[in-house]
Amino acid sequence: MNELNEILEFLHCETPDAWIEAAVANQALLLLDHANCEKKAASTALTLMYRYVGDFDMMHKMSRLAREELRHYEQVMDIMQKRGVPYDQITPCRYASELRKPVRTHEPARYIDTLIVGAIIEARSCERFAKLAPHLDEDLQRFYLSLLKSEARHYQDYLLLASRAAEGEDIGERVQLFLALEKTLIESPDTEFRFHSGVPQEA
Repeated sequence: MNELNEILEFLHCETPDAWIEAAVANQALLLLDHANCEKKAASTALTLMYRYVGDFDMMHKMSRLAREELRHYEQVMDIMQKRGVPYDQITPCRYASELRKPVRTHEPARYIDTLIVGAIIEARSCERFAKLAPHLDEDLQRFYLSLLKSEARHYQDYLLLASRAAEGEDIGERVQLFLALEKTLIESPDTEFRFHSGVPQEA
C-alpha cells in the first residue's frame, strides 16, 4: 500500500512493540477507546465545518470524513457487542490534548495548525492499524486492515487543506514541530493504555 509507505516516511517513529503487546493483552479496552477515537474524529470534522464556513472543498472533505468516522464508530460498537465488551466511560489519554498545545490562537494560523494535528492523528491511527493487525484474530485483523485506505486518505486531506490554507507559505516547519512532539508522546511512558497512548509504564 503506497499510502502506508508515505505515512511511515511522514511520521518520526513507528509504534513501539511494547504498545503492541499491551494492545493484544487489553483488547476490550482497545476496542472501547477505539470507538471513542472514531466519535471524536467525527466531532472534530463537524467542528471545522461549523467554524470555518465558506471553503466548499474543506466542507465536502470534512462531511465525508465525519460520515466515515461515524460508520467506523458503529462498526466498532457492533464488534464490542458481539464480544460482550461493555461501553463504559473512560478517561482520554494525554495524546490529543498534548498534541494540540502548540496550536496557535490567531487565524489563519489556528486553522492551519488544527489541520496539521488532524493529519498527524489520522496518520498515526493508520500506522497503528497496520502494525497491530497481524497480531489479532482473523475477524479483528480484517476489520483493522479495512480501515487503512480511509485513514490514509483522511491524513492526506488534512495535510492538503493545511497547505492550501497557508496560501503559498511553507508549512513544513510547523509540521515538523508537531511531528517531533508526537514522537515524544508515542515513545514516552504512559500510565494508562489507550489507542493513542505512549509506551505502557511498568509497574
